[in-house]
Amino acid sequence: MRYIFIVFISLLLFSCGNKEEGHAHDAEGNHVSSGVPAISKTIWTDQTELFVEFPVLVEGKTSKFAAHFTVLDKHQPVREGSVTVSLIKGDSGIRHTVESPSSPGIFSPALQPKEPGVYDLVFDLETPEYSDRIVIEDVQVYVSAAAASENVAEAEDGGISFLKEQAWKIDFQTEPVTKGEVYDIVHTSGVWQAAPGTYKTLAAGANGMVNFVSENLTEGIEVKQGELLMNLSSEGLSSNNIQAEIAQAKARYDQAKAEYERKKELYEDKIVPKAEFEKVESDFRIAEANYRALASNYGAGGKQIRAPFDGFIKSINTSNGDYVEQGANLVTIGTDKSRLLKTQLSPSKNPSKESIANVWYRNENGDWEEVEAAGGSVVSVGKEVEDLKPMIPVYIKVNDVVEMPEGSFTEVQIAMGEAESGIVVPEAALLEDYGNFSVIVQTGGESFERRPVKIGKRNGKNAQVISGLEVGEIVVTTGNYQVKMASMSGQTPGHGHEH
Repeated sequence: MRYIFIVFISLLLFSCGNKEEGHAHDAEGNHVSSGVPAISKTIWTDQTELFVEFPVLVEGKTSKFAAHFTVLDKHQPVREGSVTVSLIKGDSGIRHTVESPSSPGIFSPALQPKEPGVYDLVFDLETPEYSDRIVIEDVQVYVSAAAASENVAEAEDGGISFLKEQAWKIDFQTEPVTKGEVYDIVHTSGVWQAAPGTYKTLAAGANGMVNFVSENLTEGIEVKQGELLMNLSSEGLSSNNIQAEIAQAKARYDQAKAEYERKKELYEDKIVPKAEFEKVESDFRIAEANYRALASNYGAGGKQIRAPFDGFIKSINTSNGDYVEQGANLVTIGTDKSRLLKTQLSPSKNPSKESIANVWYRNENGDWEEVEAAGGSVVSVGKEVEDLKPMIPVYIKVNDVVEMPEGSFTEVQIAMGEAESGIVVPEAALLEDYGNFSVIVQTGGESFERRPVKIGKRNGKNAQVISGLEVGEIVVTTGNYQVKMASMSGQTPGHGHEH
């Protein structure tokens, strides 16, 4: 569940761009002097971010809301749906529904409070994909604009302004700061190998000439289960002719079957002894098995070699037109459903299956992948070292589809020992300048600050934060560089909300 985090920006409006608080805006986003200060609030649920701006609520006066709704898993504006805003006190209240956004992500309902007091402000969002309810508690309705101005102080300028419309146009994402387990990490490398259960070598079931079914039967091509790959033909051979052997086996089978059926009737009539019948039955079963074995996978082109499962051609051990004998290896079929990652650890780490908590590796795109998250595991850890091999081998089963070729290397991180509980952020949230780290913290819907942090242990996915952040704060994980550049540009984005 995403940490529900409510930011009250000193009860004043983040003015969506130039940080001039305490002012309302017109439909074009320009400042208007209504004499009523404005406020903004930002709330995160596990599905939605709500950033809402509105004039302070005053008895008898209509306040128009600029409610910015962001779908968190995509960090995109809500483009379809309705919003109902309600002002509730006890069992009564007022509400207003708007059936569509005034512009992508922005809904503009309005309320006219009837009497002063403390209320709950409720936003009910209905979209084609999901529904959400967001409650802002203890919202004050003032008796007059003068009373509102006296009680609501202006907020100080500061921070980085980055508009919702800017964030919605780029690849942007945030995540809450959480507590998590942190391990000692060993940085090493590994080599990809095929897991034994992910490939199968097909052997010749008879002597014969190899005939490829496809002209493009090469290593690496994909094949489907049951797909015909090649035939073994013995046509024209004077000896070891599979076609002749099948014909002979069929004749022996038919003869043994007829004898078996005849003796069975005699045995049931108690004319022949049991031992004689059992001998005939045994001969029949042997002839039947021999015939079926020879005739299996035999077609018009000869003995058929078919793919046993969906996969790809790992290797071809023969050529089109070669003569092969029964039992010869013809082709190996593999699959990427599982791989082995072989890595090594120093004996000083005293490695064992129990001491390795998790493993991360870089995929073909350079991103870190977690072995345990995909159901992988440590298969085995070596027990001894040799003079020429001073490291202990570790074999890890990886269930993710690995596009990297066998024999290629990848970076590996191994979590060792007991975990420590600590504050963690995604690695993607970190900005590094000459060995110093910082993160972009979202303090409001369109307000950010760059915060220096001290980093501890790291595992490729997450980094331990020793100081600089608190659990529940929101950090930018994608798009943080753009926010950083906005802070360095020296220019404040102009207003332009389509409220």
